Amino acid sequence: MIYPNYENGSENETITGKYVTPNIVLCDDGNYRWFYDFNMYKNPSILYTIFKVLAFSLSIVWLFVLFLVLSDGDGIEGVLEITKVFGIIMIGFIMVGTIAYLIVAATYGGSYIVLFELNEETVNHIHVPKQFKKAQAIGWITMFAGAIAGNITANGQGLLVAGHSSSTSVFKNVASVKVKRKRNIIYVNQLLGKNQVYASDEDFDFVEQFIISHCPNAKIK
Repeated sequence: MIYPNYENGSENETITGKYVTPNIVLCDDGNYRWFYDFNMYKNPSILYTIFKVLAFSLSIVWLFVLFLVLSDGDGIEGVLEITKVFGIIMIGFIMVGTIAYLIVAATYGGSYIVLFELNEETVNHIHVPKQFKKAQAIGWITMFAGAIAGNITANGQGLLVAGHSSSTSVFKNVASVKVKRKRNIIYVNQLLGKNQVYASDEDFDFVEQFIISHCPNAKIK
């Protein structure tokens, strides 16, 4: 497959690679890289994920307690009482989770800045330091790609690595891919790990098609 070299990035001396979409750069080391500025206030996807984890965990405990109640012969009244208690606990979790999320969002200045690396085998979701400025994006891509290729000092790679967390999905191990275009998210799920890939509207088709075409064992949702 051949992708266009977008004029806004082509032949730019500060870029180590070529633009294949308005924001995605094919670097000299063979990795596609792009930054995504995730607005934590406008896009509730991370908050939804928190709620899902809380609900799943609490449901497991509720089912276990429910089994004990039924084993003791408490009947429907016992079931309703336990369900009511767990319902109240869940409401409390939602309130605490929402407050905690808003505190974290405020700490990050409302933005979750992510660097994505995409190649034939993996996609890597890297959270960059909170002091990162959007205007630095191209310079960081160049620095990181150059460090890997050995073109500049390894300090460039160290600068990016410092203070971030990452999540890598290996395409051959991906069990399902779930696309949420309206929220600019592609969920890439392995058996023991889940990843979220973000892309802007103008880049989304490229990322979606690439990931789907490289996940032979995945169920597409």
